[in-house]
Amino acid sequence: MYKRKVIVFAALISVIVILTSALVIATTQITRTNLTQNNIAQALLNEHILVSGTSYRLFKQLTDELIFGKDANQAEVRNKSAIIDQSIAKIIQLEERQRKALGEEATQGSVEDTGALAELLDEIITEFRAVIAEQNRTQIQQRERIQRLLEVTIDNRFREAINAAVSRQSKVVASLNARIETLSQSILWYAILLALFTVPLVFIGFYWLLGVLYQPLNSIREGAEAIAQGNLNHRISRGFDAEFDSIAAAFNSMAEELSEQREKAQHSTRELEYQVSQRTAELTRANQLLQNNDTARKEFLADISHELRTPLSIIRGEAQVTLRQKHVSEQDYKNTLEEVLEQVLNLTRLVDDLLMIARAESGALRIVPQTVDMAELIGSTIDKVQSFSNSQPLALRTELADDLPLISCDPDRIAQVVMILLDNAINYAGKGVSVVIRCNRRGHALYLTVEDNGRGIDADILPFIFDRYFRAADARTGQGSGLGLAIAKAIVEAHKGSITATSAPGQGTRFTIELPTNGGASGNYSIG
Repeated sequence: MYKRKVIVFAALISVIVILTSALVIATTQITRTNLTQNNIAQALLNEHILVSGTSYRLFKQLTDELIFGKDANQAEVRNKSAIIDQSIAKIIQLEERQRKALGEEATQGSVEDTGALAELLDEIITEFRAVIAEQNRTQIQQRERIQRLLEVTIDNRFREAINAAVSRQSKVVASLNARIETLSQSILWYAILLALFTVPLVFIGFYWLLGVLYQPLNSIREGAEAIAQGNLNHRISRGFDAEFDSIAAAFNSMAEELSEQREKAQHSTRELEYQVSQRTAELTRANQLLQNNDTARKEFLADISHELRTPLSIIRGEAQVTLRQKHVSEQDYKNTLEEVLEQVLNLTRLVDDLLMIARAESGALRIVPQTVDMAELIGSTIDKVQSFSNSQPLALRTELADDLPLISCDPDRIAQVVMILLDNAINYAGKGVSVVIRCNRRGHALYLTVEDNGRGIDADILPFIFDRYFRAADARTGQGSGLGLAIAKAIVEAHKGSITATSAPGQGTRFTIELPTNGGASGNYSIG
């Protein structure tokens, strides 16, 4: 039975995991204990060094009292005496913990020597006080007593006591380090022996379990893959243990039922798909026609109402203001008529632009192709723009290739595109803008670029500049209907060409026009 085999293998793995866990727990516990004792020994070393340094500074201040009088450095003497007392108390506490953990033999003399050290410090301080207080002795007697205190008591006895304590703790630290090293070696060898025993055993167990389970599992896998690929006639062979035989029987029964259900579903699906496809095609055509008509109607009404409102309002306002005046001079009538004429001309241009856009979208934009020298066309267009832009200085430069071919295009329409691009540079690029017009031939196409060094166009609005009625929010003037670039695109595409724009804020804008040199213009333009 596969269940029994899996249980045996799981028991083997559990034993190995338990042994490994026991090793890790024991290692962690012993290492933590040794590290704790090592930290205690290190702390004792530090405290002894602190007592030594503080004591010598205290002795120096007491010596100053002998020289300058008993009132000198009293506060500092009391402060250092308190520090020494605290360190001695801490040393005694740590040594008691150390003795409890390591035993009396390993820490022999530590607690007792610390008590003797405290008594020696009290003796030295008492001797200093006595020398300071006995001012009636002869100078020779006082000098001998001070010399004995400094040379014998401090230099010999105190220094030897400190050195002995430091040496004792250094030996304890060395002993602990040796113990840790020995323990690490033991753990390493134990881990190696455990690995040498368990790794082969685990590999043998895996190989045995894999051999037992692989063939029936592989048979089930092949059956599942066959069913997933649509082969419902595949059947799983039997003859394994009871568990796998029951799975194989259920799997084969499922495959037979699925095969029957699939045949019925395929027949129903084919009939339903035919009916749905017929109705869907009819509905799609009708829906698309309705959407196109509704979109065109909404856009047309929105465009007309938006663009015609302003000039009509101005004409009506001028006429009403003039008619309401009781006394109107001939000059007032003339000014009103001039304003009305200007707005009528704006309306006329707007209607012409709308008509051109409408023709382009309906495929009726008229193109009259002629054989054109692009260098001459660009030169004449620049002259017109320069005459129109006297109030706006424009630094204009051309870089035209010498081998420009004659192309077939509508010169008036192409000139209109160039004027639109130059007008954009004047109105949107900013003061002091300079424009470079380049034209060259690459392969079977003519490339015309109009590049300025103006403020540039933000990346979030660049994809929409060829849309109808789109105008940048930071345009320098309020003129323009927003149809210019849409018209330029319609004209270029009518010539079987393309127009693109690249720009970045503060780095200027470049418009690139690609026109075919093999007569791409057609008499009627049909927009896709």
